[in-house]
Amino acid sequence: MRMSVEPKVEFIDDHLMAEVASQAREAARLRINYNFHRTTDEPVNRLLNAMNRGSYLPVHRHLSPDRCESSIVLRGRVGLTIYDDSGRVVERRVVGSDSGCCGFDIEAGVWHGLVVLEDDTVLFEVKQGPYAPITPDNLAPWTPAVDDKLRVEAFIKELEQSFEQI
Repeated sequence: MRMSVEPKVEFIDDHLMAEVASQAREAARLRINYNFHRTTDEPVNRLLNAMNRGSYLPVHRHLSPDRCESSIVLRGRVGLTIYDDSGRVVERRVVGSDSGCCGFDIEAGVWHGLVVLEDDTVLFEVKQGPYAPITPDNLAPWTPAVDDKLRVEAFIKELEQSFEQI
């Protein structure tokens, strides 16, 4: 017997983005996810990621398991940095709702990192499911550990400064 689930419709409007951004300002990590998928086991995960300056997103890749990810910046701006396997910067772009580049699609295995350039930034993300947390082998060895507050602050500041020149 197949269980019936009531279909739902959610609108990504100014009200929802303001609500999610407000929650992100109060969160310890200065960011939160707002999921549209009902469970993390779904084959496609769709979410809003609301972030503020100072939120740390370590350089990572999605290799095990293979995962692609696509993001569109709905409000605000982020700096996206792409790295090679040795940690050398390959590409750096400002991505924002009004910057001439509003999104990105990253294939599995590509080292990437984000720095939030504007408070109340909101991204719409689509990732393959089911959800899989980032494993240690998918964290760049040159990115500071989350619990190393001084190195994290210095890393974020260095990234922010690198985008001031773009």
